[in-house]
Amino acid sequence: MCAHRFLHDEKKRREWQDPQAILVDLGVKKGFTFVDVGCGSGFFALAAARLVGQRGVVYGLDADSDVIDELKERAEVEGLNNLKLKVGVAEETVFCHSCADMVFFGIVLHDFVDPGRVLSNAKDMLKPSGRLIDLDWKKKPMRLGPPLQIRFDVEKASNLIASAGFRIIETKKGSYHYTIVAMQQS
Repeated sequence: MCAHRFLHDEKKRREWQDPQAILVDLGVKKGFTFVDVGCGSGFFALAAARLVGQRGVVYGLDADSDVIDELKERAEVEGLNNLKLKVGVAEETVFCHSCADMVFFGIVLHDFVDPGRVLSNAKDMLKPSGRLIDLDWKKKPMRLGPPLQIRFDVEKASNLIASAGFRIIETKKGSYHYTIVAMQQS
């Protein structure tokens, strides 16, 4: 996919979803270590890299090498050298142990073959005070998003997250999405 296509899609997406505003609302700040699992072309990863600044780091993972290559180019153009990107499978990837302030799933948790394993890896990466964020499509018919049958409703996503050893601290609902904020159980 060409860069023009990514930028066009992102411009349209920003009409109904502002990544920077969402991340600020979630508490992303300078110096954070932020992990974006299933980062795609960087819709949230680039916004996170700008927010965490040069003292912070953003790890991005996606199984699609083309989108990772595109994201690397875009980060280079912006001078964002705090992005550490990897092509890989989320079920097999742990960037670091107890290092992340936030592990973020931006409309992807329903896409993984083994979401329980992916959540277990997220738990391994989070600091004890870190937060897991699952922002995903509501399970209702709408003109946007993946087919209804593959989406997780809030209850299913919450149960998966709790089963992985997290406690839900907040659930927010938007027009098209819900956001679950969780921390490791103590």
